[in-house]
Amino acid sequence: MALKLRGALMSTCTARVLFCLHEKEADFELNPVDLFAAEHKQPPFLAKNPFGLIPVLEDGDLTLFESRAITAYLCEKLKESGTDLIRHQDLKEAAIVKQWLEVEAHQFNPAISKIVFQFNVAPLLGKTPDQAIIDENLENLGKVLDVYEQRLSTSKYLAGDFYSLADLHHIPYTHYFMKTSCANIINDRPHVKAWWEDISSRPAFMKVASGMTFGEK
Repeated sequence: MALKLRGALMSTCTARVLFCLHEKEADFELNPVDLFAAEHKQPPFLAKNPFGLIPVLEDGDLTLFESRAITAYLCEKLKESGTDLIRHQDLKEAAIVKQWLEVEAHQFNPAISKIVFQFNVAPLLGKTPDQAIIDENLENLGKVLDVYEQRLSTSKYLAGDFYSLADLHHIPYTHYFMKTSCANIINDRPHVKAWWEDISSRPAFMKVASGMTFGEK
């Protein structure tokens, strides 16, 4: 039975799971959730995720929410298929992947997500982007990217010379960020820029990115 993913293509968290599904060459179906109609806040969806957030993965009698938990599950379930995103045959490499997954979640994501929200989501809510929030988080993101620049000067990808789930988790927000006027913060760091160009040219990215647009139902 095919995996079922409930979400929206424009959603960064849904995209994170979609990138993983394509890397793992998984058989799945995407069931769109209409965010503009607040479908994710209605009882049928809340029965699957009481927090009313997308995406949700259904695998038989298992229902999972939280995109990072979903990708971790998929990498274990489908570890013999597609790209090995967690280096499951090498304990030390797997540990480094987990380390950079934590960096993405706790260092990179808090800064970049706030910037993307101001540029892309605030206007949909009828609000003007708050430049003070953008500036503060650009400073924070810059400090994180300085660490990345050093790391990527000695390693092709974050966890080593192999593409992993740690790299993949960065893609959704960076994709939107690179469409803003702040893209120079990545382009001015040559190793980070080369890394981004590499991970955003993968076939899985190409299959998902065309649907990642804000402001469309």
